[in-house]
Amino acid sequence: MIKDNVLLNDWHPVARSSDLPEASVMPAELLGEELVLWRTRGRAMAWQDLCVHRGSRLSLGRSDGGLLQCAYHGWTYNDAGECVKYPAHPEVKPSPKAKVTTYNCIERYGLVWACLGEPHGEVPRFEEWDDPAYRKIACGPYRYRSSGTRAIENFLDVAHLPVLHAGMLGDASHAEISDYEVQDEGDGITAKNVKVWQPDPDGTGIGKNVVYTYKVMRPMTAYLAKDTDEGRLSIFASVCPVSEFDSVAWFWLAMNYGKDVPEQELVAFQDRITGQDIPIVESQRPERLPLDLQAELHLRSDRVAVAYRKWLKRLGVSFGTT
Repeated sequence: MIKDNVLLNDWHPVARSSDLPEASVMPAELLGEELVLWRTRGRAMAWQDLCVHRGSRLSLGRSDGGLLQCAYHGWTYNDAGECVKYPAHPEVKPSPKAKVTTYNCIERYGLVWACLGEPHGEVPRFEEWDDPAYRKIACGPYRYRSSGTRAIENFLDVAHLPVLHAGMLGDASHAEISDYEVQDEGDGITAKNVKVWQPDPDGTGIGKNVVYTYKVMRPMTAYLAKDTDEGRLSIFASVCPVSEFDSVAWFWLAMNYGKDVPEQELVAFQDRITGQDIPIVESQRPERLPLDLQAELHLRSDRVAVAYRKWLKRLGVSFGTT
């Protein structure tokens, strides 16, 4: 088990709810811990993926009647993680020690979230989720062979938009980033009034001036709102730190305009943008995000990234950082 108490006691998305139907069983991984996810009576659960008998993976087993059965010897566990049956010895009452390690698990925003420690607070709030004026669209998951902190910092990075995403989220001939405001809120970071002209900011194909607001709510969860004359596009992004150098990002788009644009086009647009980001993020060295600000060079346009690094350092995040 890792020693980063900040991430251990936080919520992380590990699967889409739709990928875990009733009586299903699937593997996942979080912070280097192998998990088995399963659902019974409508409830999603996350356990250590380990049968306490001979150490086989419970994710190879099956769910039946509210019980999870190991594929090796059939040891059967109830929804509290307690073994209730030894098939080879049906007359024997299982030992109280025959209990699987269970973790906190909850569902929000169509995602299954797990916490390996004791949760400090609720799942991060997605402002537009309950607003019927917004159309919600799931994108991803996107796999990064990199630290989750590098992936989140990329999401917050403004100056790469007109270069890496030229023709969509910016124009290389207009790469200048004007100054913007950044506030450390104590429990997060907010950047306001980030202005950029974009030839296709949302997949609708219409160029426009946009104003961004960025928020960092948790070390691995961030949000952006992109405002134009037509309305607002927001993205809720949460990255699951699978291991120190492997992460999976889950995105939700919310739009209160452009409702005639097919969903598949908007998803394809986000896939294209993220597909450009991933090889860049994976190429960054050092692989761990440096929290020592002297380790890399910074400009005014990096203000939100600098604030993010300072905030992580103050929190004591060590997993995926150096």
